[in-house]
Amino acid sequence: MDFTYSAEAEAFRLEIRNWLVANMPNRNRADDSMESDFVRTNDDDWNSSLAWHRKMHAGGWVGVNWPKEYGGRGATLEQMVVFNEEMMRAHAPGIVNGLGTMLVGPTLMHWGTEEQKKRYVPKILSAEEIWCQGYSEPGSGSDVASLNTRAIEDGDYFVVNGQKVWTSGADRADWCILLVRTDPEAPKHKGISYLLVDMHSPGVTVRPLVQMTGGKGFNEVFFEDVRVPKKNLVGEKNQGWQVAVTTLMFERSSIAAMRDMMSPVRDLAALAKSLPRNGGKAWDDSAVRQKVAGFACEAAALRYNNLRQLTRRLKGLPPGPEGSAGKLAASDLNLRMAKYAMEMLGPYSQFEHGADRSLDNGRWSYRMLSARALTIAGGTSEIQHNIIGERVLGLPKG
Repeated sequence: MDFTYSAEAEAFRLEIRNWLVANMPNRNRADDSMESDFVRTNDDDWNSSLAWHRKMHAGGWVGVNWPKEYGGRGATLEQMVVFNEEMMRAHAPGIVNGLGTMLVGPTLMHWGTEEQKKRYVPKILSAEEIWCQGYSEPGSGSDVASLNTRAIEDGDYFVVNGQKVWTSGADRADWCILLVRTDPEAPKHKGISYLLVDMHSPGVTVRPLVQMTGGKGFNEVFFEDVRVPKKNLVGEKNQGWQVAVTTLMFERSSIAAMRDMMSPVRDLAALAKSLPRNGGKAWDDSAVRQKVAGFACEAAALRYNNLRQLTRRLKGLPPGPEGSAGKLAASDLNLRMAKYAMEMLGPYSQFEHGADRSLDNGRWSYRMLSARALTIAGGTSEIQHNIIGERVLGLPKG
């Protein structure tokens, strides 16, 4: 394992760091608990985030790993890790079209026609068009291929009927990558097609799902006789599972990007140092310091695990099992830290985010309520346990 970065990567680090210092918007650090792109349901928050995205785009910092011919910087894997590190170090706001840049653009570059690439790719980077992902359905669980949304051919169109759920950002989206069943008689992985659907089409209904955090970023989406031009088919008809898997690969590689778990550890330590307890601060208690130190050790181990994976990739080797192990461990650590913050806060833990007289603006209650989502998104913890058990340890299926 190599613990150092190349000179080129360090120069790249300095470039993005200087740009962030010069261009980062002023904001309350306590607002970092609202860090998901998809909880920005307030129009003012959305508009300020959209302005930040466009500022980053103008500076050439959106899609930095995209090929230069598609508007990216052609950044290397090592540079992308450095970029993510610097964004987290600066607590920079996220972009508003994350699904478009992480999933849709790369998929279209791989599978799309030249017409599709020219039509959609530039507007993904600039956030002129916002994208969502229509995969999950009620009752399908983790088996995406068991989908029931149908598309029937009608001249130059597909007519789509069905429902999707947990569709992140659908309430703000202009377009959707949609998996539909075009051959109900074929084996479930063979009769699927991959469509690009205009979310403003007649027959599309979006219903926000209010979460316990108060956020409304997830949505139900209903399709009733929605007409989709056949030119919006990506790949071949009934072969959409291959395209869908490509998108999933981009999703998992994005989630597996190095996550600085030491940042929330530092936040937890800062909370303990400011939290009144027994005439002093919670940090004065050696048990509290030991608990936070334990979290710091786990965060450091995760960083080294990520460096091991990065070293493999830089050597030209395929991703190893570190991705599943790292995702599982990081989501679990995040959840346990949020729970411990609630223990430290005691009665103050009952204040919601932004509430009057809440400590730290109630950010930890929000983190606690939202932490469970990371154990589900991008492959549930149960699925990750199965992958590690069966594909890494060689254990028999349960």
